[in-house]
Amino acid sequence: MTDPRRVLITGGSSGLGLALAVPLLRRGDHVTLLARDPVKLAVAAGQLREQVPGTRVGILASDVSGPGIATDLDRAVAAMGGLDLLINSAGILREGYVEKLTDQDYRQTLDINFFGTVRTIRAALPHLKASGRGHIVNIASVAALTGVFGYTAYCSSKYALLGFSEALRAEMKPQGIKVQVVCPPEFDSPMVDALDQTRTPENQAHTLTIPKLDVTTVVDAVMAGLSLGSFLIVPGAQTRLMTFGIRHFPGISRWVADRSIRAAYRGPH
Repeated sequence: MTDPRRVLITGGSSGLGLALAVPLLRRGDHVTLLARDPVKLAVAAGQLREQVPGTRVGILASDVSGPGIATDLDRAVAAMGGLDLLINSAGILREGYVEKLTDQDYRQTLDINFFGTVRTIRAALPHLKASGRGHIVNIASVAALTGVFGYTAYCSSKYALLGFSEALRAEMKPQGIKVQVVCPPEFDSPMVDALDQTRTPENQAHTLTIPKLDVTTVVDAVMAGLSLGSFLIVPGAQTRLMTFGIRHFPGISRWVADRSIRAAYRGPH
């Protein structure tokens, strides 16, 4: 065991947040999971202790979009004895035709995916600065790099998160705090499983132009990216190829997207 870190993972009771805890614990890090549901947190912590016996797993029931996140985070960091690495994985996904999504869908998505991350980072900064090796990892999405049919709310939140992360990286670098952002495609998770029951056919066709990944592939890419230190981490070779095209050949990328959407189009009515 070398260089153990004190790690806080938001959205840590399921999905990518929970999956990332496993390799971090195996390297000897002290991990605390933060999520809203205390029952799910207790179950998640039990699973981790079974997978990685003898490790230190803390839990904190809190809402990143709520007013108490700063106080709750201070309490968790005090229990860990400091904070070295903050992974912001808490998020929700709302999909649907723009005419069908409500004002609440947009507000809630932005409040958790964007403002929740901002609140958490602002609360964590004094602790990250005090550690001497502060590190922030924001989990965004390929939906932060391109528009996706049915994701007007979700893309808005992830575009905002990517822009925030870019600006934050520039601001934190002189202070010795590393900032990275992860932009995975869709991957196996409870959130995506739930979406599969209700998503529009156009969204299904558009998102699958980049194949869904398994969560292990995403975790391996994140862990490799943490070691390499690159600002933008894009899991999956095909995802990286597609996002290269999105960035450098946007006209062609939109033509391909429009063709797949047109073949599946049903519309809001």
